[in-house]
Amino acid sequence: MSNHSVVALTRWTAAILESCGVPQQDALLAGELLVRSDLRGYATHGLTRLPSYVQRLRSKEFNPRPRLQHRAFGGGVVLDADLGMGHVVGPHAVRLGGEALRTSASVLVAIQSCGHLGALGMHALLAAESGYFCLVGQRTPPLLAMEGFQGAAIGHNPIAFACPTPGEPPVVFDIACSVAARGHILLAAREGRDIPEGWALDSHGQPTTDAQEALDGALLPMGGHKGIGVAMMVECLAGVLAATAASLEPEANRLPTSGAMGGQGAFLWMVDPRRFVQDDLFAACMTQWINRYQASGGDAARLPGRRGALLEARCREQGMSLSPALLQELRALGERCDTALPASLPNR
Repeated sequence: MSNHSVVALTRWTAAILESCGVPQQDALLAGELLVRSDLRGYATHGLTRLPSYVQRLRSKEFNPRPRLQHRAFGGGVVLDADLGMGHVVGPHAVRLGGEALRTSASVLVAIQSCGHLGALGMHALLAAESGYFCLVGQRTPPLLAMEGFQGAAIGHNPIAFACPTPGEPPVVFDIACSVAARGHILLAAREGRDIPEGWALDSHGQPTTDAQEALDGALLPMGGHKGIGVAMMVECLAGVLAATAASLEPEANRLPTSGAMGGQGAFLWMVDPRRFVQDDLFAACMTQWINRYQASGGDAARLPGRRGALLEARCREQGMSLSPALLQELRALGERCDTALPASLPNR
């Protein structure tokens, strides 16, 4: 795999989005976030998602020019995303949260009718890099069920948090509530492969290793009922508190045939640590528990977010590698959009 210029890839990604009607500034913002997702190791939520985003922008399932409107009140903001791309809406929500924290200790931003946010950890990271603790989640159509269920019952509802760490990159933790992402099952079905035991159920609520039966059935939650419980929490915050009249329509629970759904609710909760604890005490306590954690586990005690920060620094210096399969897909996308993918370039 050859290395590509991070700057060139970001500009190309922005140009692809512009070809779909996304304004230049929004396209560059979304392009930066998509490429940065790859830089930090979110390979399933970076440039590999670009073709499906283009498809949804052109079909108007994602609105290329959303009119973002919000109303703010004590400790809360409701943001109408107008079906905008999540990679435009998410950073906007973080900015709104930061503005609200000028006069409040914490704020919950309920995001209505939002496009796919991608790697949620990236939005939480943006907040943490500005000094805030952040918890973010997005509702999905029903994908999860327990053994014996007769169909998918609730979304796999991804959730992430990030916290600033004095003198070090922020802690960033990002998960979905399923054992495995649906994308892995879609890939296995396309390739005619079985999936591991414990990933999914068939349409009769029975465990299956057949990828196609799994797509017709449901995903299993991580940790059994514990995963379902976390999904329920996200459903309350991202599904109910960010609800619109359209949330009650059957379309809101329709599964995509590929890629990501639009028009879903999300939430972003931000906290200013300085309102709760003095800076020096915050720094001392964060350092204490991190040091204890790492000393107890040695090399096995990986702190979430550290690996992503190292990967990003290395790629920005040496360039970004893309797999042959992804390169082929992006080149084909560039041809369809009359925007050729740049050749391998030194990073600059």
